[in-house]
Parts: sequence; C-alpha cells; structure tokens
Amino acid sequence: MRLKGLVQTWRYPVILLFSIGISGVGNWVYFIALNLIVLNMTGSALAVSVLYIVRALSTVFTTIWSGTLIDRLNKKYLMIILNVFQTVLITILPFASSFVFIYCMVFIITIASSMYHPTSMTYITKLIPSKQRKRFNSLRSLLDSGAFLTGPAIAGMLFTVGTPNMAIFINAIALFLSALFTLAMPNLEKSRQLEGTINKKMSLVKADWSIVISFSLQNVYLMIVYFLFSVMIVIMTATDSLEAAFATQVLSLSEGEYGVLVSIAGAGVFVGSFINTIVVEKIPTSWLISVGSIITAIGYVVFSMSVTFLIASVGCFVLSFATAFANTGFYTFYQNNIPVDMMGRVGSIYGFAEAFLIILATAIFGVAAELIPIRCIVVFGATLMLFVAITLFICAIRSSKAGYYQNVTAKAEEI
Repeated sequence: MRLKGLVQTWRYPVILLFSIGISGVGNWVYFIALNLIVLNMTGSALAVSVLYIVRALSTVFTTIWSGTLIDRLNKKYLMIILNVFQTVLITILPFASSFVFIYCMVFIITIASSMYHPTSMTYITKLIPSKQRKRFNSLRSLLDSGAFLTGPAIAGMLFTVGTPNMAIFINAIALFLSALFTLAMPNLEKSRQLEGTINKKMSLVKADWSIVISFSLQNVYLMIVYFLFSVMIVIMTATDSLEAAFATQVLSLSEGEYGVLVSIAGAGVFVGSFINTIVVEKIPTSWLISVGSIITAIGYVVFSMSVTFLIASVGCFVLSFATAFANTGFYTFYQNNIPVDMMGRVGSIYGFAEAFLIILATAIFGVAAELIPIRCIVVFGATLMLFVAITLFICAIRSSKAGYYQNVTAKAEEI
C-alpha cells in the first residue's frame, strides 16, 4: 500500500521531470550545433557571439509582456504550444541559407523558450504540493546537471557520425517528445482562458506592471532576496563570459586543458546535484539558498586567484558543486512565496530586469577586459559576487524571517 501511494504521489512529477530532462538535453545539443553552423557559414567568432546577444535581446523583449499572457492562459496547453512552435521553427533552421535569417529565427525561438520557463514554473507550483517541492527541485537540479554533461557529449558524438544539422533535428524531436509527455499531464486550469480582447492587451500589460510593482513594495523582504539572487546570476554570467579568455590567456591553458576544466565543472554540478537529492530534506531552505550562494562565490574567488590548472580546477568544481544547492533553495523559496496566480508576471518582469542587467554587465566586463588585465576583471567579479552572497546570507538567516522559508508562507497564502 505504501508503494502504491508513493507511485500515485510521484506519477505526474516523474513524467514532468522526464519531459524537462529530454528538453534540457535537446537544448544543449541545439545551441552547440547552432554555434557551429553559424561559424561554418561566416568563419567569424564575432558572428557566433552575436547569437548570444540575439538571445538576450529576445529575452528582454519577451519578458516585458509575456507574464500578462502566462497568468491568463492555461499553463498545460501553453507549454505544449510553445514546445511544438519551437519544434517547427528549429526544424526549418538547417535549411536557412543566410545567417541573418538564422538570427531572426533564433530571436523568435528564444521568445518561445523565454515564455516556457515561467510557464513551467507556475505549472510546477500548482502541481507539486509544498512538502514535495524541495525534493522535486533537487531532482530537477540533478536533471539539469545531467543535461549539462550529456548534452555536449551527445552533440560531440553526433558531429562525429553526422553534421550539426543532424543535431538540430535531434533537438526538434526532443522538444516534440517533451510536448507529448506534457500532454499526459493533468489539466489544472480547465476553465482558464485569456481575459479581455486584443485591444486591451497593452492596458493589461501596464496594469500588470503596476500590480507587480505594488506587490514588490508590499513584500520588500521577499523581493530583496529575489533581487540579490538575481544579481548573483548576473555577475556569474558576466564573469563566465571571460572564462575562456581567462583560462587560455591568463592561465596559459591549451584548448584541451580548457576542455578538461569545463568537464570538471560539469562533474561538480552533477556531484552537487546528486548529493543535494540525498540531503535536501535535512537542510533548511534558507541555508540552501544562502550558504549555497556563498560557497559558489568562494569557488569563483578561488578560480579568479588561481595560477595553476589544479587550483583553477578546484575553484570550478566548488562553484559548480554549490550551485545545485543554491538553485534548489531559490526555486523552493520562489514557489512558496510568490502567489501562483501572478507567478508568470513576477517571473517575467523580474526576468526582464535580470536579462537587461546581464547584457549591460557582460558588455561592461567585455569592454573593460580590452582596457585592463582580464584577471583584474575576473577577480573584481568574484569579489563582488562574494559580497552579494554574504548580504544574501545575512538576509536569509534572520530568525524573524523564518516564515518565508517554511513549506507555505502565510503571506503567500493570503494574496
């Protein structure tokens, strides 16, 4: 009877995790293959860099208005539509004869993927009971780390027996399978439909921005923690953009050694995620998010100060290991405190700010690296990250705020 109850409880979460896992591996295969396709077409590393800018710009554009749609549409069917939409466009990509056309397609595809994340987050929050969220998020982190390891490996194998175009088609199949698995999930919003007419869309967007701003002002502590973690992500991304140059130019590593360094980081993510699934229920959410962030920042500091391959490897392993714990803590904190009916709007609008800051910080770090030594920029980024992580730790461990880190907070329930 106990086994039957366990199967019944975890049947849909397992299907959802399987769907997320397939999609995650496919996305890694897709983007690595896309980089090679653009590089082969143009012969320019700058053209490949533009792909990252296009994706970031698409995210900024999408997050301005997507939350308004997400919170007013049926999440299950929206996830299916977004997956199928991406499947169709990605299938067309290999037939593109112009890299400009590819940029346009990537911009549109990223719109769908940018909408998918907050949509799935809202659906997950509705589906998973609060007492199961930490376990689910730890398993999701494990799947993400598995995708980080297996995606590039699968892409490499496909490139040896085929072409980047084959890898693109594999991702299209993965997304379509993800849509089919989502089809088997329960419909949690049977009566949900879009409110208002097309003529009212802009007024809805403006109203929703006002609602999110008002919610933020009423829940200052909640949004401070959200903002601090987002700043961590921004600094990590900007610092990571200099990782290859730091490893090859400052540490004088060969391309092969740099590849090993990336693999060590992947192993750190996987080991951290695996241990996380074992101990997650025994560690308070506040410690997951705060201590995980501090250890991640310490890993970056070690990497930035390294002078040998061994020290750089230790730094990469530590920062990757701790990221799994920090992400699990943040996802759980987010799901337990943001009202589910406005989760899409909050995630999208704050995602807009995060994407904008990522573009700005990455550009500043890139320009600065042309003017002053790269090590100075990486050390600055790691030190700033550690300062933000310590601030987050101080905010998170305050006993007066313990209620925010329980399974369900009163504040979230009241709204």
